[in-house]
Amino acid sequence: MVNETTESKYLLEVQELKKYYPVHGGFLRRKVGDVKAVDNISLDLKRGETFGLVGESGCGKSTAGRTITRLFKPTEGKILFEGRDITKLRGSELRDLRQDVQMVFQDPYASLNPKMMVGSIVSEPLINYKKGSENSLKEEVIALLKRVGLPEDAYYKYPHEFSGGQRQRIGIARALALKPKLIVADEPVSALDVSVQSQVLNLLKELQQEFNLTLLFIAHDLSVVKHMSDRIGVMYLGNLVEVADANEIYRDPKHPYTQALISAIPQPDPRNKSERVILSGDVPSPQNPPTGCPFHPRCPKVMPHCSEVKPELKEVNREHRVSCLLYE
Repeated sequence: MVNETTESKYLLEVQELKKYYPVHGGFLRRKVGDVKAVDNISLDLKRGETFGLVGESGCGKSTAGRTITRLFKPTEGKILFEGRDITKLRGSELRDLRQDVQMVFQDPYASLNPKMMVGSIVSEPLINYKKGSENSLKEEVIALLKRVGLPEDAYYKYPHEFSGGQRQRIGIARALALKPKLIVADEPVSALDVSVQSQVLNLLKELQQEFNLTLLFIAHDLSVVKHMSDRIGVMYLGNLVEVADANEIYRDPKHPYTQALISAIPQPDPRNKSERVILSGDVPSPQNPPTGCPFHPRCPKVMPHCSEVKPELKEVNREHRVSCLLYE
């Protein structure tokens, strides 16, 4: 049972979350294993903060985001929203949750119905949940479109008439329509031109303050995550390997994988040369992850027992947690 102080501090708590996909093989298509997309992660989001989830492609961060929003059904673990266990919600209860938890998707081209006008796309959540009258609906949608930087006549246009950045603004307006408490933004700028990425990111920051939103911001670009996040969690092969304050994790990364990621960030000043950490080998398959620490086959600081013992995510400094045997 979550106590009142925890409920007031944390909007979302994820406890030992797993999302496995069964693998079938042979003539009878029997189950022969699992793809461990998300493998026992725990994190929490304070009210009003932005938590950045970062890692290279295929690490499970998008699957984690969609499982947390209950678009995917968890294999194991618990998801607590405002102290309430939402892990096994179904039917009308899950539908009610959608008012408080919304998602902004990576691809603004695929996430909007090309046959619907923008006004219908943004007003659809309001109609589904019977929010407002027909007379007020159009005014509310136009006000939302203006707030995300789109002209009033966008209401009568179709998605194909807009650029990628404008389409993502439509997706943001749709996510905001029901005034949710939590928005999961799944790589919201990775499909956009660099010239418009900063505009969309700054818009998200403004809207977060205005609407008192909590954001789970998923990305693979560390510089983008630093710009957006209060705290950052680093994922590798379905596991959380480090969680810390955004400034702390860039100033003093503890995990060898985090150190390698940060060393790869381009420096705007060529005089500020930092030592590049080069990782050997490829990312192992999530269907057959290594024993012990999942990072040990590529780790430049590997020790003999790293292949035998899987480290837990433990606090090494105040609110700085690391999953590495170097600190145990």
